[in-house]
Amino acid sequence: MHVAFVHRRGFGQFAALAEHLGANGHDVSLICETVDRRLPSVRVIRHRVEPGPRADEHMAKHLGIPDHHVRIGHRVAETFDSMSRHGERPDIIVGHIGWGSMMFVKDVLPQVPAVGYCEFFYRAEGADVGFSPDDNPDADTRKRLRLRNIAQLLSLDAIDGGISPTHWQKSLYPASAQSRIAVCHEGVDTQRFRPDMNASLRLPDGRVLRAEDPPIITFVARDLEPYRGFPQALEAAAKVIRKNPDALFVFVGGDGVSYGTPPPSGGSWKDALLAGHDIPPDRILFPGPISHELLRKLYQISTAHIYLTYPFVLSWSVIEAMACGALVIGSDTRPVQEVIRSGQNGLLVPFYDTDALADTILRVLRQPGDFMPMRLAARKTVERRFRLIDCLARQKSLINSVLRAA
Repeated sequence: MHVAFVHRRGFGQFAALAEHLGANGHDVSLICETVDRRLPSVRVIRHRVEPGPRADEHMAKHLGIPDHHVRIGHRVAETFDSMSRHGERPDIIVGHIGWGSMMFVKDVLPQVPAVGYCEFFYRAEGADVGFSPDDNPDADTRKRLRLRNIAQLLSLDAIDGGISPTHWQKSLYPASAQSRIAVCHEGVDTQRFRPDMNASLRLPDGRVLRAEDPPIITFVARDLEPYRGFPQALEAAAKVIRKNPDALFVFVGGDGVSYGTPPPSGGSWKDALLAGHDIPPDRILFPGPISHELLRKLYQISTAHIYLTYPFVLSWSVIEAMACGALVIGSDTRPVQEVIRSGQNGLLVPFYDTDALADTILRVLRQPGDFMPMRLAARKTVERRFRLIDCLARQKSLINSVLRAA
C-alpha cells in the first residue's frame, strides 16, 4: 500500500505512523513544504515554498491568509498530479487540513480516498480568541477568523474522513462535519517515556539534577508565551521561591512566539516579564529548547510539572510528562480537563489564578509523597488512552475503513 502524508512543516503529527508503516513494508511518502527530519523507508517530496500572506489593494480585506492557503493547495495538487503522471499514484492520502494543503487533492486524484487531520477550527467564542479577560473580539476579528477557516471547510467537503487528537478539538468543527471525524491521539511511546526514580540531568554548568534534590518544578512549551501560561507560571514561581527558597524552577522553551502576539515592547516575553520579578537567578533556569531525551529526564525528576494553556490544541508535552509519572498541575481549561481529573491523576487550577497555582505547588513541595497515587494514576491514564502501539492500531484501522468504503 502506498500512503502519502501531507503536512506543510514536515512529518508533524504523522511521524510515528509514517515510520511504523514504512518499517512494515508499505510505500510511504511525505509531501511537504519544509521537512523537520528524515525517517527510514519514507520518501520526502518537497513542493515549492509559497511566500506568506501578501498585501494587495485589489484583494478583499482579510483574504491574505486564505489566498496563501489556496496557493499552498495548488502546489500540493501539482505534486500529486506529477506523481500520478509518473505512475506513482498513492492508495490513500492522509494530510493536515489547516494550511490549505488538502484543498485540491480530490480534484487531481478523485478516486483516491483522503483522510484529513483536523487539529483546530477557529472560533470567535469558546476557544482561544476571547479567552483572555482583555480580549474582546470585534466584528472585524470575527470576519477574519471566519475567513481563516475557508481552507478547512473546503477540505472537509471533499475528504472521505477526518481524525482529531481530542474530543474537545473535534467539538470545535461544524456539527455537520463531526460525524465524519474520528478521535485518535497520535500516542506516546510509554516504553521510552516512563518513570525512573534514578534519573539525573546534567546542566551545561556541570550541575547534576536529581529527583527532590533540590525540589524541581518544570514548565515546557515550544515558546515561552501567554498562550501556554508562561506569565502566570513565572509569577507563581516568584511567589513560591519567596516561601521556599530551595525550590528550583526549570522553564524549557524558545524565545519566539508560536501562538498569539509578541510583547508590545518587542523582544521576548521572557525578557519582558522577568524585568517585573525579583527572582534569584540561581532558583530559575532557562535552558531554551532541549532535546527529547533531556525532556524525558526532566519529566522523570520533576517534583511538579506546570502545564497551562488557553483553550487551544493540547500539547504532546503534558501526555509525555504524565507517562513519566510527573505530577501535573494544569490549568482548568477544556483541553486539559479532557486528560486530567483534578485530585485523581493530577491537579487543576484556574488559568489566571497565580495564588492558587503557587499555593498548589507549595502544598506539593511540603508533602511530595502524598501525591504518589496521582503520579501512578497519571501513568495509568496514558497507558489506557494514549499508548503509542494502541494509537497506531486505531489510526491504521481508520485508514483501512476508509479504503474499504472507497
